[in-house]
Amino acid sequence: MVHNRIIEAKKLLKEYFGHDSFRSGQEKIISALLDGRDVLGIMPTGAGKSMCYQIPALMATGITIVVSPLISLMNDQVTALVQSGIRGAYYNSSLSEAQCAKVRENMLKGVYKIIYVAPERLETESFKNVCSRLDISYVAIDESHCVSQWGQDFRPSYLKITEFIDSLPKRPVIGAFTATATSHVREDILNILELHDPYVLTTGFDRPNLYFEVRRPKSKKGRVSELLEILDRHKDESGIIYCSTRKAVDELYEILSAMDYPVTRYHAGLDSDERTKNQEDFIFDRMPVVIATNAFGMGIDKSNVAFVVHFNMPKNIENYYQEAGRAGRDGAAAECIMLYMPSDIYTIKFFIEHTENNDELTPAQRLKIKRLDYRRLNRMVDYCSTAACLRNQILNYFGERQKKNCGNCSSCSGMERRINRRHIESIKKHPTKPVLTPAASTRLSPDQSRDLFEKLRLARLKQAKIQGVPPYVIFSDATILDICAKLPTNKQALLAVDGIGAVKAERYGKFIIEEVSNFLNKINNS
Repeated sequence: MVHNRIIEAKKLLKEYFGHDSFRSGQEKIISALLDGRDVLGIMPTGAGKSMCYQIPALMATGITIVVSPLISLMNDQVTALVQSGIRGAYYNSSLSEAQCAKVRENMLKGVYKIIYVAPERLETESFKNVCSRLDISYVAIDESHCVSQWGQDFRPSYLKITEFIDSLPKRPVIGAFTATATSHVREDILNILELHDPYVLTTGFDRPNLYFEVRRPKSKKGRVSELLEILDRHKDESGIIYCSTRKAVDELYEILSAMDYPVTRYHAGLDSDERTKNQEDFIFDRMPVVIATNAFGMGIDKSNVAFVVHFNMPKNIENYYQEAGRAGRDGAAAECIMLYMPSDIYTIKFFIEHTENNDELTPAQRLKIKRLDYRRLNRMVDYCSTAACLRNQILNYFGERQKKNCGNCSSCSGMERRINRRHIESIKKHPTKPVLTPAASTRLSPDQSRDLFEKLRLARLKQAKIQGVPPYVIFSDATILDICAKLPTNKQALLAVDGIGAVKAERYGKFIIEEVSNFLNKINNS
């Protein structure tokens, strides 16, 4: 029975998402959820947490509710679901009351399989009333570390999730997911969310495709020079530059704009219209690089970020790994570089001492969080100052002890610049595989692969504009790399490409096949 359900799950994985196999840990978590067990899944950014609840949701008779604190992520996730042929919606403060009423009406009609909900909305009587009349199969809790005062993103509204679950006529199966959880946070998630006989899986925090580096410039001018070197190596590639203050974002934006670097900016001090425009410019690849405070990126599911630079040291390793982890989500090689100066420490200490009081927290909770913040800051400084393996420093922090050095960080490689343009590096890892196509015997040179890659990116951008969605929602850079490797010239070959399921093959197959066929004809006739 279990075996049959996993066979069905794999069929859905291929049909809707275009993948032939599950990533590490996904099948075990899906099996547990299908068996009716609660789950705590601790998986790094880019490991495919959402697939763990989306596949069971497709197999369930009822609806799946996904609790998420991130409005932008809900929008992205629902857009991606719809592009894959799955009915979904979100329910949060970005909707008007009339739009909320329409979502509730559609929920009662059985229109959706998956609905993303902000935790605050679980407390509203109108939403609870609808849910009391529905068959809810699963409740998935994303960013579940938000329940813990030990977590860097503690959200008191998350403490009300169990009240919502208790109010339902029948208790659904609960899946809690997070990318950053120390042992204290894990215990809080299990206890506060009251998980029943949970299956707990930590797939490991390592992201092997990410290269970590700490540079220690001596001056602000030296810091800018280091950044320019990074930007010049990543010309036309997508990247995020994090600064610790709005002022630093604005200053750096003025410097780089004056030098004609294609950058935009994002922080809470900009008006809402400008923030939205700048975020969309980045997401839709109109501007390859965004300079931002840590207000940017939570829930941004952009898969083709080739580099993340921290112009200033962040306040803790949890934040750093979460922000750096926005690079290379498609599995291609990516860089995570810190530009550290000791003056960063004083900026963070100022923030710790002058953070606005959260009225939802008691004085004792505020004091506890301040002490934790100082403890975390010390570990962050250790990371920036060490000569030891940087990856191991991060993994050890999360309780994952490593004996061997990684060979893919600045400490291990003697500051050697190990990563060149990411798609060329990745193309080397994707040799041409035989498929049912006349192009099966064709192997492109690196220059030809790069040319086809760029042509397909432009074609994808054109389609994205027509559909009104971000390019990476249509398919990721990793999928384009697989197209360059497999060179599909018919629909059957196209379905062998990782990341292209039946719906996307039907919707976008024509332009992919035309681009590949035209390219092959051109090189064969030259």
